Amino acid sequence: MSAVETIPSITLADPRSAEALALITALDAYLDTLYPPEENYLLDPDRLAQPDIRFLLARLDGQVVGCGAIRLDPDGYGEIKRMFVQPAWRGRRIAEALLAGLADIARQQGLTRLKLETGPAQQAAVRLYERAGFRPCGPFADYPDNGASLFMQRLL
Repeated sequence: MSAVETIPSITLADPRSAEALALITALDAYLDTLYPPEENYLLDPDRLAQPDIRFLLARLDGQVVGCGAIRLDPDGYGEIKRMFVQPAWRGRRIAEALLAGLADIARQQGLTRLKLETGPAQQAAVRLYERAGFRPCGPFADYPDNGASLFMQRLL
C-alpha cells in the first residue's frame, strides 16, 4: 500500500498539453457561469505559451489537479493568470503551492511585485490571495477601470 501524497508537485508545463487544456477548459466554463464574456480577461493556450509567460501544473496522487501562470511584465512585476484547482481537490493547499511556485519564478526573474485581476464573485479566490499577502491596488496593464474587477498586488 502506497502513501497518499499530501504535498502537490508543481512543475513548468506546456499550456497546450492535453492535461493543461483540460484545466483551462474547466476554468473557462466556471468563469462563464460567473461573469459576462466582456468581463473575462482570459489568455488562450497559445498566448500562455509565449516567452513572457510561465505556466505551472500541480499534481497530487499522480493526477493533474491545478494550474497557474505568471506573465512577466516589462514594468517589473509578474501578473498571476489562470489560477485554478479542480473542485474535488480544493482545500488541500494546492493553490497556495501554485502561488508559491509563481512567486519563486518572479523572484528568479528579478521582479519585486505580483499583481492580479479577479472578480468579486470569486470570494474563495479573494480570500486565498488575501491570506497570501495580496492587497487591493488600482487597475494595471490594459484592464479597464469599470468596477467589474478587483485588482490586487503583493510585494516580494
